[in-house]
Amino acid sequence: MRLQKMDIEKILFLDIETVPEVYAFSELDEKTADLYTKKTKFFQKDGLTAEDVYERAGVYAEFGKIVCISCGIVQEKNTGKTIRMKSFANHDEHKLLLDFAEMLMAYYNTPNHALCGHNAKEFDFPFIARRMLINGIDIPDILDIAGKKPWEVNLLDTMELWKFGDYKHYTSIALLCHIFNVPTPKDDISGADVARVYYEEDDLERIKVYCEKDVIALIQLFLKFRNEGLVKEENIG
Repeated sequence: MRLQKMDIEKILFLDIETVPEVYAFSELDEKTADLYTKKTKFFQKDGLTAEDVYERAGVYAEFGKIVCISCGIVQEKNTGKTIRMKSFANHDEHKLLLDFAEMLMAYYNTPNHALCGHNAKEFDFPFIARRMLINGIDIPDILDIAGKKPWEVNLLDTMELWKFGDYKHYTSIALLCHIFNVPTPKDDISGADVARVYYEEDDLERIKVYCEKDVIALIQLFLKFRNEGLVKEENIG
Protein backbone atom coordinates (compact mmCIF):
# COMPACT_ATOMS: atom_id res chain seq x y z
CA MET A 1 0.00 0.00 0.00
CA ARG A 2 1.24 3.51 -0.84
CA LEU A 3 2.40 5.55 2.16
CA GLN A 4 -0.10 8.30 1.40
CA LYS A 5 -3.00 5.84 1.62
CA MET A 6 -1.95 4.37 4.96
CA ASP A 7 -3.99 5.38 7.99
CA ILE A 8 -1.25 7.12 9.93
CA GLU A 9 -3.26 6.90 13.15
CA LYS A 10 -2.82 3.12 13.05
CA ILE A 11 0.99 3.30 12.89
CA LEU A 12 3.03 3.08 16.10
CA PHE A 13 6.41 4.77 15.68
CA LEU A 14 9.12 3.58 18.03
CA ASP A 15 12.77 3.60 18.99
CA ILE A 16 14.70 1.62 21.60
CA GLU A 17 17.74 2.28 23.76
CA THR A 18 19.93 -0.65 24.75
CA VAL A 19 22.91 -1.19 27.04
CA PRO A 20 25.20 -4.13 27.85
CA GLU A 21 23.66 -6.48 30.43
CA VAL A 22 26.65 -5.71 32.64
CA TYR A 23 28.70 -2.56 32.39
CA ALA A 24 32.21 -4.01 32.13
CA PHE A 25 33.72 -6.99 30.34
CA SER A 26 35.37 -7.97 33.65
CA GLU A 27 31.91 -8.50 35.17
CA LEU A 28 31.04 -11.30 32.73
CA ASP A 29 31.27 -14.89 33.92
CA GLU A 30 33.91 -17.01 32.21
CA LYS A 31 31.53 -18.75 29.79
CA THR A 32 29.79 -15.53 28.71
CA ALA A 33 33.14 -13.78 28.27
CA ASP A 34 34.34 -16.63 26.05
CA LEU A 35 31.19 -16.52 23.94
CA TYR A 36 31.41 -12.73 23.60
CA THR A 37 35.02 -13.08 22.50
CA LYS A 38 33.95 -15.49 19.77
CA LYS A 39 30.96 -13.32 18.78
CA THR A 40 33.14 -10.24 18.25
CA LYS A 41 36.17 -11.93 16.66
CA PHE A 42 35.72 -9.90 13.46
CA PHE A 43 36.20 -6.63 15.37
CA GLN A 44 39.30 -7.77 17.23
CA LYS A 45 41.88 -6.36 14.83
CA ASP A 46 45.13 -4.45 15.20
CA GLY A 47 45.75 -5.81 18.68
CA LEU A 48 42.25 -5.13 20.01
CA THR A 49 40.78 -7.61 22.48
CA ALA A 50 37.21 -8.59 23.28
CA GLU A 51 37.41 -6.25 26.26
CA ASP A 52 38.46 -3.39 23.97
CA VAL A 53 35.34 -3.86 21.84
CA TYR A 54 32.98 -4.50 24.74
CA GLU A 55 31.12 -1.26 24.02
CA ARG A 56 29.45 -3.24 21.22
CA ALA A 57 27.74 -5.54 23.74
CA GLY A 58 24.64 -3.35 23.79
CA VAL A 59 23.91 -3.98 20.11
CA TYR A 60 23.66 -7.74 20.57
CA ALA A 61 20.45 -9.16 22.03
CA GLU A 62 22.50 -12.01 23.49
CA PHE A 63 24.67 -9.66 25.55
CA GLY A 64 22.57 -6.50 25.87
CA LYS A 65 19.22 -5.43 27.26
CA ILE A 66 16.56 -2.82 26.56
CA VAL A 67 16.24 0.04 29.03
CA CYS A 68 13.76 2.21 27.10
CA ILE A 69 11.18 1.88 24.35
CA SER A 70 9.66 5.18 23.28
CA CYS A 71 6.52 5.22 21.15
CA GLY A 72 4.69 7.93 19.26
CA ILE A 73 1.39 8.17 17.44
CA VAL A 74 -0.03 10.78 15.10
CA GLN A 75 -3.59 11.97 15.59
CA GLU A 76 -5.50 13.93 12.97
CA LYS A 77 -7.62 16.74 14.44
CA ASN A 78 -9.49 19.74 13.11
CA THR A 79 -6.64 21.93 14.32
CA GLY A 80 -4.05 19.78 12.53
CA LYS A 81 -1.83 16.84 13.35
CA THR A 82 -0.64 16.12 16.89
CA ILE A 83 1.99 13.71 18.19
CA ARG A 84 1.38 11.81 21.41
CA MET A 85 4.26 10.07 23.17
CA LYS A 86 4.52 7.16 25.60
CA SER A 87 7.71 5.59 26.91
CA PHE A 88 8.52 2.36 28.70
CA ALA A 89 11.70 2.91 30.74
CA ASN A 90 12.64 0.56 33.54
CA HIS A 91 15.64 -1.09 35.16
CA ASP A 92 13.53 -4.25 35.16
CA GLU A 93 13.65 -5.32 31.52
CA HIS A 94 11.06 -8.07 32.02
CA LYS A 95 8.52 -5.53 33.34
CA LEU A 96 9.36 -3.07 30.54
CA LEU A 97 8.87 -5.68 27.82
CA LEU A 98 5.75 -7.15 29.41
CA ASP A 99 4.10 -3.73 29.58
CA PHE A 100 5.07 -3.02 25.97
CA ALA A 101 3.80 -6.42 24.79
CA GLU A 102 0.48 -5.91 26.58
CA MET A 103 0.04 -2.55 24.84
CA LEU A 104 0.72 -4.09 21.43
CA MET A 105 -1.69 -6.97 22.06
CA ALA A 106 -4.39 -4.61 23.27
CA TYR A 107 -4.15 -1.80 20.73
CA TYR A 108 -2.02 -2.93 17.75
CA ASN A 109 -3.40 -6.35 16.96
CA THR A 110 -5.17 -6.10 13.59
CA PRO A 111 -3.93 -6.37 9.97
CA ASN A 112 -4.51 -2.63 9.66
CA HIS A 113 -1.97 -1.72 12.33
CA ALA A 114 1.77 -1.26 11.72
CA LEU A 115 4.99 -0.50 13.56
CA CYS A 116 7.60 1.88 12.17
CA GLY A 117 11.22 2.63 13.05
CA HIS A 118 14.49 3.64 11.40
CA ASN A 119 16.75 0.68 10.62
CA ALA A 120 14.20 -1.12 12.76
CA LYS A 121 13.96 -4.26 10.63
CA GLU A 122 17.68 -4.77 11.16
CA PHE A 123 17.84 -3.72 14.81
CA ASP A 124 14.83 -2.60 16.88
CA PHE A 125 12.21 -5.18 15.88
CA PRO A 126 14.41 -8.29 16.11
CA PHE A 127 16.10 -7.01 19.27
CA ILE A 128 12.72 -6.58 20.99
CA ALA A 129 11.50 -10.01 19.86
CA ARG A 130 14.71 -11.74 20.95
CA ARG A 131 14.71 -10.10 24.36
CA MET A 132 11.06 -11.03 24.83
CA LEU A 133 11.93 -14.68 24.22
CA ILE A 134 14.91 -14.47 26.59
CA ASN A 135 12.59 -12.98 29.22
CA GLY A 136 9.93 -15.67 28.68
CA ILE A 137 7.38 -13.28 27.16
CA ASP A 138 5.09 -14.24 24.28
CA ILE A 139 5.85 -12.20 21.17
CA PRO A 140 2.82 -10.11 20.10
CA ASP A 141 1.46 -11.09 16.70
CA ILE A 142 2.51 -7.87 15.00
CA LEU A 143 6.17 -8.62 15.85
CA ASP A 144 5.99 -12.38 15.28
CA ILE A 145 6.75 -12.67 11.56
CA ALA A 146 7.52 -16.41 11.51
CA GLY A 147 5.52 -18.09 8.75
CA LYS A 148 3.99 -14.84 7.51
CA LYS A 149 3.95 -13.92 3.85
CA PRO A 150 5.78 -10.68 2.99
CA TRP A 151 2.53 -8.75 2.52
CA GLU A 152 1.34 -9.89 5.95
CA VAL A 153 4.29 -8.31 7.76
CA ASN A 154 3.22 -4.89 9.07
CA LEU A 155 6.65 -3.56 9.93
CA LEU A 156 7.79 -0.31 8.31
CA ASP A 157 11.34 1.00 8.16
CA THR A 158 12.17 4.53 7.02
CA MET A 159 15.68 3.47 6.07
CA GLU A 160 14.30 0.70 3.87
CA LEU A 161 11.76 3.09 2.36
CA TRP A 162 14.59 5.47 1.47
CA LYS A 163 16.56 2.71 -0.25
CA PHE A 164 13.90 2.14 -2.94
CA GLY A 165 15.29 -1.37 -3.45
CA ASP A 166 18.97 -0.37 -3.14
CA TYR A 167 20.67 -2.64 -0.60
CA LYS A 168 24.13 -1.11 -0.64
CA HIS A 169 23.99 1.77 1.79
CA TYR A 170 23.11 2.60 5.37
CA THR A 171 21.63 6.08 5.72
CA SER A 172 21.34 7.57 9.20
CA ILE A 173 18.18 9.27 10.38
CA ALA A 174 20.32 12.33 11.16
CA LEU A 175 21.33 12.64 7.51
CA LEU A 176 17.79 12.16 6.25
CA CYS A 177 16.45 14.74 8.69
CA HIS A 178 19.14 17.15 7.51
CA ILE A 179 18.34 16.85 3.80
CA PHE A 180 14.57 17.03 4.45
CA ASN A 181 14.93 20.00 6.82
CA VAL A 182 13.41 18.11 9.72
CA PRO A 183 14.38 19.84 12.98
CA THR A 184 16.40 17.67 15.37
CA PRO A 185 16.87 19.39 18.74
CA LYS A 186 20.41 19.43 20.08
CA ASP A 187 20.75 16.96 22.93
CA ASP A 188 23.29 16.56 25.68
CA ILE A 189 23.87 12.87 24.96
CA SER A 190 24.24 10.58 21.96
CA GLY A 191 23.71 6.87 21.50
CA ALA A 192 27.31 6.26 22.55
CA ASP A 193 26.58 7.84 25.95
CA VAL A 194 23.53 5.75 26.87
CA ALA A 195 25.39 2.96 28.71
CA ARG A 196 27.41 5.49 30.73
CA VAL A 197 24.32 7.50 31.64
CA TYR A 198 22.52 4.31 32.62
CA TYR A 199 25.22 2.69 34.72
CA GLU A 200 27.20 5.64 36.08
CA GLU A 201 24.48 8.27 36.46
CA ASP A 202 21.43 6.00 36.87
CA ASP A 203 19.46 8.56 34.85
CA LEU A 204 16.68 6.74 33.00
CA GLU A 205 14.75 9.97 32.57
CA ARG A 206 17.58 11.49 30.57
CA ILE A 207 17.69 8.39 28.35
CA LYS A 208 13.92 8.49 27.91
CA VAL A 209 14.00 12.13 26.77
CA TYR A 210 16.75 11.31 24.26
CA CYS A 211 14.79 8.33 22.93
CA GLU A 212 11.56 10.31 22.60
CA LYS A 213 13.32 12.99 20.54
CA ASP A 214 14.42 10.29 18.10
CA VAL A 215 10.82 9.10 17.75
CA ILE A 216 9.59 12.63 17.07
CA ALA A 217 12.25 13.02 14.37
CA LEU A 218 11.19 9.63 12.93
CA ILE A 219 7.56 10.73 12.70
CA GLN A 220 8.43 14.04 11.08
CA LEU A 221 10.62 12.24 8.54
CA PHE A 222 7.79 9.80 7.75
CA LEU A 223 5.49 12.75 7.10
CA LYS A 224 8.08 14.17 4.70
CA PHE A 225 8.10 10.83 2.89
CA ARG A 226 4.35 11.37 2.39
CA ASN A 227 4.95 14.94 1.17
CA GLU A 228 3.05 16.27 4.17
CA GLY A 229 3.80 19.17 6.47
CA LEU A 230 5.55 18.74 9.78
CA VAL A 231 3.77 18.65 13.11
CA LYS A 232 4.19 21.95 14.93
CA GLU A 233 6.23 21.84 18.14
CA GLU A 234 3.28 22.99 20.23
CA ASN A 235 1.31 19.94 19.03
CA ILE A 236 3.87 17.47 20.41
CA GLY A 237 3.44 16.03 23.86
